[in-house]
Amino acid sequence: MKAFRLIICLVLVSVFASRLSAQEIKQVEASADDAEFNQSIAGGAQRLIGNVRFTHEGAIMYCDSAYFYGATNSLDAFNRVHINQADTVDLYGDFLHYDGNTRIAEIRRNVRLVGSNTTLTTEALDFDLGKNAGYYTNHADIVSGDNKLNSIQGYYYANQEMYYFRDSVVLRNPDYTIYSDTLQYHTPTSIAYFFGPTEIIGDSSYIYCEDGWYNTETDKSMLRENALVRNNKQTIKGDTLYYEKVTGYGEGYSNIEIFDEEQNIILRGNRAFINQNEDRALLTDSALFIYITKDDSLYVHADTLRSRPDSAGTRELMAYYGVRIFKSDLQGLCDSLFYSTADSVLKLFHKPVLWSETNQLSSDYMEIWTKNKEVDQLHMKQLAFIINQEDSARFNQIKGRSMTGYFRNNELYKIITKGNGQTVYYAKDKDELIGVNIAQSSDITIWLRENKPDKISFQVKPTGTLYPLDTAPKEELILKDFKWLEVSRPKDRNDIFRKE
Repeated sequence: MKAFRLIICLVLVSVFASRLSAQEIKQVEASADDAEFNQSIAGGAQRLIGNVRFTHEGAIMYCDSAYFYGATNSLDAFNRVHINQADTVDLYGDFLHYDGNTRIAEIRRNVRLVGSNTTLTTEALDFDLGKNAGYYTNHADIVSGDNKLNSIQGYYYANQEMYYFRDSVVLRNPDYTIYSDTLQYHTPTSIAYFFGPTEIIGDSSYIYCEDGWYNTETDKSMLRENALVRNNKQTIKGDTLYYEKVTGYGEGYSNIEIFDEEQNIILRGNRAFINQNEDRALLTDSALFIYITKDDSLYVHADTLRSRPDSAGTRELMAYYGVRIFKSDLQGLCDSLFYSTADSVLKLFHKPVLWSETNQLSSDYMEIWTKNKEVDQLHMKQLAFIINQEDSARFNQIKGRSMTGYFRNNELYKIITKGNGQTVYYAKDKDELIGVNIAQSSDITIWLRENKPDKISFQVKPTGTLYPLDTAPKEELILKDFKWLEVSRPKDRNDIFRKE
């Protein structure tokens, strides 16, 4: 048993000794023109003068003079200090303290760190030669090509050629300036990575984000968290934006908003493709068009929104598939829609339906004319139909080949019907129904009061009969092609996203 314990002890001693050998600290080697010992100047130090050179684990250190402490494997170097670290980094300064055991170099006064693509200047820098990384805590300036950077704190990782800046970071380029809280800069690719509130300010552009990257050579960027890109024409916001400054091309992901202040237009969606230089945009996934008016705004939702300039430079907007419209005093449905800022006309295609207060308006095609940012006229082409609900079982109806509705203060007050005009109109004496008028005329003019027919004028070859309520022929009380679509009417601006 004693022999077995002795063997175990010898094995453990052997393993421990081998680990010590593997972790053995190498001694700094020194050479100089002259060397002397002077206990009164620096106890235990060897003073080296002239062409002083130290080598340690791949690093070479030069200076005019130095104190070398063999017992602690450290040194103090003075004047024209230069450290070359495995041909990846060159460090310069007026003073160096180096600890060979930790491989930490403390360089002071007129410090320069020169990498393959950058030069850093500061007054104090600590550099870990073992990790090939340095750091400063009291301001530094860095030059990389046309880029000039500075910050209060920073780290440099030579193996990755990566800078990590913190606190009051500024990157200046001839074309823009970047201000950031925290920034990484990869010198071979000239890409800046952001990890906090960041602004990129150019002569005619402004970029903001709180996470992402910017390629300072190609002007391409990926912006995340409260991302924003602004130029003279528009502002783009989103959770994530990819943007190319030179071409103006961009892509957006989640909560995208494009605001055109000049045209009073906002476009929204969760997926966007943008070209700012050509003033084009395409949005999908909860796409929304907002036309800002004086006291209210018009909201239009569709599967896809496309915005582009026309030949005259004004804006055209196309919305297609499943268009739904909401304004406090006007709602609607259609398959597709076209809008031009040149004439401020909304064109609705494929059997559109509109609701104005208590009136339902439908036709094969419509145009909404706006004036001074308010609805001015409504033009209804082919199978034009207006329905107004009198009570739960009765409907006032106007039908014709085409109609024009006129608005005043956003309220429909007059309708002119052209061609094949037909009406079913419930007459009242004060508030009491006294009969129903069923009439036909080629052209009809209807005046409305409180959004209900108040006066009707039949202009061309009118025929008609006023029936008592109980004797009116039931088959004539509902005109052909009648459809009451109130259930599909958007109730508010959020309801336009409802899928039926």
